[in-house]
This record gives sequence, structure tokens and C-alpha cells, in this order.
Amino acid sequence: MTYTIGIDMGGTNTDMGLVRSDGAIVLRRNIPTNAYTQLEPYVKDMMAEIKSMLDEQGVEIDGIGIGAPNGNFYTGCVDNAPNLTIKGVLDFGKEIHKYMEVPVVLSNDANAAAIGELVYGGAKGMQHFIMFTLGTGVGSGIVVDGKLVHGSTGGAGELGHNILIPEGRQCSCGRKGCLETYTSARGIVQTFCELRKEMGSKETKFGWIAPSVEDKDITSKMIGDAANAGDPVALATYEKTGYLLGLAMANAVTFSAPEAIFLMGGPTKVGEPLMKPLRESFKKHLLNIYEGSCDVRMSELNANEVAILGAAALVKMKK
Repeated sequence: MTYTIGIDMGGTNTDMGLVRSDGAIVLRRNIPTNAYTQLEPYVKDMMAEIKSMLDEQGVEIDGIGIGAPNGNFYTGCVDNAPNLTIKGVLDFGKEIHKYMEVPVVLSNDANAAAIGELVYGGAKGMQHFIMFTLGTGVGSGIVVDGKLVHGSTGGAGELGHNILIPEGRQCSCGRKGCLETYTSARGIVQTFCELRKEMGSKETKFGWIAPSVEDKDITSKMIGDAANAGDPVALATYEKTGYLLGLAMANAVTFSAPEAIFLMGGPTKVGEPLMKPLRESFKKHLLNIYEGSCDVRMSELNANEVAILGAAALVKMKK
């Protein structure tokens, strides 16, 4: 039995796990990412937590995998991630090797999720698939011939930044109309707020979102709950979201002809209000030569574990 460290570096927190080769997370630790403005003390505290886990279990590790925003697989660096309090180009491999001489593999969080699905989840045995992660943004990881697609720069696979609606909503990347602006948690909230102005909304015993609730206080979870309670504005929101995401996924199939497309992330938990229009749109827009060749599936990994498992799986795939 071998062990690997998986690290999920988020803008708020950094989660670390000691992962056994069968996919079990034996121990977990956590430190606040946003408490740091410099890489050196951040890595020092992170390595102290890792050493604590290893000492507690009395084991050694075969490597450290890191899933991080703007993570570059080729360089092992996080490149100027806008949502991190630690700024600049962050060379994790160099800093970690001051404490431990083990392989360090780094990629962006969506790529890590895709590899986690391949090694530990529903994509086992697949050679071709795409993972879409819906959250604050929309990430994606593309696997072709059993290998993650990195491209020439290490940043390939940003399907969330395909322009879906020319001159549409302003995106944080600086362009307009990206998929992320419509199908992320933030995009879903914006769609709901637009639609309720058009359609109107009412307060009922089912707990639908009342007009008195201000736009700034609405969350995608609230909209999901309202949709499952039958709120027409929330249902219309997911109709539009599912339509656009299904269209984008059908377009993605023409690029790599995957066996399956996996979905994960908070907005997917709403279930059928999103998945029904998504599947219908996917089928409608899929090029006929791909008909019946690609399934749309939910991730089979535990949402609370996928980021750590995916990061640990990066080390397995590097070997």
C-alpha cells in the first residue's frame, strides 16, 4: 500500500489529505489560504501539517499533488492567480523541496478533478472524457487517449471561457459572453434576477424566493431549492442554464469525441431542473455522427473528497 498527499488550494482554505493507493483519505488537515501574503510561510505551515500526518500514520509518501487556480502542469507554478492573497508566480516545487525531496505535481483544480475521476471515479478504464466543474466559475479537464490535455502552455482545456454569446455578459477574464458567465453559480444567480424582473415572483407556503429578497442576497442554492419547490422563475432559470450548458457540451464533443462528459460542483446538486433541459439541449445540438457515442454523467466521487483525490491522482498519472 502506498500513500500520496493531495492538496486542494482554494482562495479561502487549503485542504490537505493523506491518500492511500486504494483512494481512501486516511487523514485530513486544513489551513487558511487567505491568511498568507507570501509563499514561504504558507508552504512552511503546509509542510508542518503534512509532516504531522505522516508522523501520525508512520508512513512515507510517493509524492505531493496540488490542484490550484492558474496551476501550470509544466512549470509546477501557480501563475498570477487573481483570487489568491499570495500574488505573483508561485514556484511550489522549489519551495516544497526545501522540506521534502519527493515529486511535486501541480495542475489547475478542474484538471485535478478530471484525473481524480479517471483514477478513482466513474471514468476508470476510459481513454476519452471531459469533466466540467461548476462553481464560482466553470472549469474543465479534457482527457484524450488516457492523458490530460495540457497544450503548449499548460493551460489547455478552459472550456468555461469559450465565448457562447458574442458580446454577452462581462466575464472576469476580460472578454464578454463566456460560458462561465451563464452557467456558473454567479451566472445562475444573474439569470434568475433578470428573469424575475421579466416574469415576476411571489412568496408562497413552499418558500419560493420573495420579491422582497434583494438580488445581492440570492444564492444559487436558494434558486435550486426554489426550483425543486416548483417556483416558475427558478425553473425557467435552470431551463436557460441547462440549454446553454448542453449546447456548450455538444460543441465540446466535436473537439475530442469523448466517451462521456462528467459534471460536478454545487450547481449540479439541483438535479432534474438542470439535468433535464441540459440533456435535451445536448441531444438537440450534438453532431449526428456522435449520436449515441457520448453519455452525460454525474461525477461518482464524493463532493467532499474529489479535490484532494484529484490532486493526489496527479502524482499517479505523472509516473
